Amino acid sequence: MGMQFDPIRYVVPGYVAEGLTLFAGAPKIGKSWTAMDLAIAVSSGGVAFGSIKCQQGDVLYLALEDNRRRLQSRLKVMGRHLAPQRLTFMTEWPTLDEGCLNELEAWAQDVESPRLLIIDVLAKVRPAAKGTEQLYDADYRTMTGLHAFATRHRLAVVVVHHTRKMEAEDPFDAVSGTRGLTGAADTVMVLKRDIGTAKTVLYVRGRDIEEVETALEFKRDIGTWIILGAAHEVGKTTERQAILQTLRMSDEPLSAREISDLLSKSYEAVRKCLTRMAHDGEVEKTGRGQFRCPNGPIVPNDGASPADWDIGTHGTGGILKEVCPSDDPNAPDDDGRGNTVGWLNE
Repeated sequence: MGMQFDPIRYVVPGYVAEGLTLFAGAPKIGKSWTAMDLAIAVSSGGVAFGSIKCQQGDVLYLALEDNRRRLQSRLKVMGRHLAPQRLTFMTEWPTLDEGCLNELEAWAQDVESPRLLIIDVLAKVRPAAKGTEQLYDADYRTMTGLHAFATRHRLAVVVVHHTRKMEAEDPFDAVSGTRGLTGAADTVMVLKRDIGTAKTVLYVRGRDIEEVETALEFKRDIGTWIILGAAHEVGKTTERQAILQTLRMSDEPLSAREISDLLSKSYEAVRKCLTRMAHDGEVEKTGRGQFRCPNGPIVPNDGASPADWDIGTHGTGGILKEVCPSDDPNAPDDDGRGNTVGWLNE
């Protein structure tokens, strides 16, 4: 208890701290673009995810599924015609049982301030399995050497990995392999398209980092993920926008039942959302159970086509939980897990 410890070093504040981070996602979802963004932000002392300032340091990016041409192309898309001087790319590297850690030690000793190591992907450095070894033990052993390296040099090691095809209620349970991988990591990040909001969400859970669920948008013209906000807040905003669009397209005020029918959504969910929107001044209540947009309609409703719904699978026949929300405008919008009550997909 009398010992003094330095504060935790955050390489990407709020998302990546010193230690071992396992970063998983489905194939082609954009993990490598994310890794490149982090590498550039740290090596140049710039910003990650479009807004998070990072302290500058040396970065080693093992792009083991890429080639130099592809890396150059990505850098150009991101507006980098010269890579940061403190960023080193390698497209070949020995596995963990063929000298990987020795080569990493050599790099750490050679640079001025080693701060971030990215291994893309884990399968390219994974050691060969031992005949009598259990799968959990093999996965845990794979991570322990990298964890020790990160701890020894007080830097962040981000290991890119894949998720399973099978969906999981908890995004962290979708990480491919046994829990030996996630158990050995200090932080786990999962990049996943959320069926509830049709947004891509970055889930982060760690020993030294507060758990976060952040909605992201990929800007193709600059090859960068941009933070939209907390995932549940972005989802809530989208739901309100759908109701506003429906009201604006109507010449007459509409009831909650009429809106729910037009949107093919749960009546109780729409009723609750309208109550909150009226409390916040986003809609006006004109009569018994009738609502209109304060600015009136912007497009006459020809009755030929229903309002568009932009929450992904919510508009494709998903079964909604029939949760009866409260009419109290001060009651919480969500169920305590970030899900807006009444808008959940089963």
